Amino acid sequence: MAASRYQRFTRAEWAALRADTPLTLTEDDLTHLRGLNDRVSMDEVIDIYLPLSRLLNLHIGASQALHGTSARFLGTKVSKAPYLIGLAGSVAVGKSTTARIMQALLARWPNHSKVDLVATDGFLHPRRVLEEREILHRKGFPESYDLRALITFLSDVKAGQAKVAVPVYSHLTYDIVPGQFQIIDQPDVLIVEGLNILQAGDGPARQSQHLFASDFFDFTVYVDAEGSHVRQWYIERFFKLRKTVFRDPRSYFHRYSSLTDDQAREDIKKKGWKAKLDRRRRFARGAPASPARPRSAG
Repeated sequence: MAASRYQRFTRAEWAALRADTPLTLTEDDLTHLRGLNDRVSMDEVIDIYLPLSRLLNLHIGASQALHGTSARFLGTKVSKAPYLIGLAGSVAVGKSTTARIMQALLARWPNHSKVDLVATDGFLHPRRVLEEREILHRKGFPESYDLRALITFLSDVKAGQAKVAVPVYSHLTYDIVPGQFQIIDQPDVLIVEGLNILQAGDGPARQSQHLFASDFFDFTVYVDAEGSHVRQWYIERFFKLRKTVFRDPRSYFHRYSSLTDDQAREDIKKKGWKAKLDRRRRFARGAPASPARPRSAG
């Protein structure tokens, strides 16, 4: 067998790495953390998320200790740098739920109780800009984001700057909300969740752009699933949204609420949503990240 830099675990092997990490979430907590159409169970939290929480706690603790040692050596009193976690994955794969569960578990550790979560949706260009540039159909791909604003945000947070603002995105209106911001104020840990944030910019891209979001992360997580499962989850979520959020007249996709199920399925086929979803998934998988890939603290 060829040598690999990755380690593979069965579910039982990974679950054993939890050791004595306590379960700090209740069923009620998990209900509020689940996204639409997500089926995460408490058994999955115990077997999958608790070992990951323990691993992350070890990395965060080591990073904090190194920062303190360096500060003492240099005789400085600079504020500690937040520990940045990048979490990526395809549309409908469950990355938002994963990010929320990770946030809740990590915040229950005593040495890093302030854990913030930011979605890169807030760095999408406003819908008006995407329409003017005729790239609304490319929403979610790199060209649809204000990458300069994202890099500036990550740089400011990593430097320990206080009260850094992130634009708020509305899934209801499919647009940035004017004048509304999420404020990130020197957290112990920041989880950044998005489609393409782990792109490393190898080759020509690296030569044309000096910094990428992935340069700022101390630890990265990539959430993946079989393509057929992702497509099925996407369709199931779409049909649930038709019966809920899309019925709101303010919804950008309100027109889909009045279609029959057969008409909705035909629309999905006509617009090639399967092919679009597969392209986004392949693009996201191009990020150089394993399901859990630590980077050296520094």
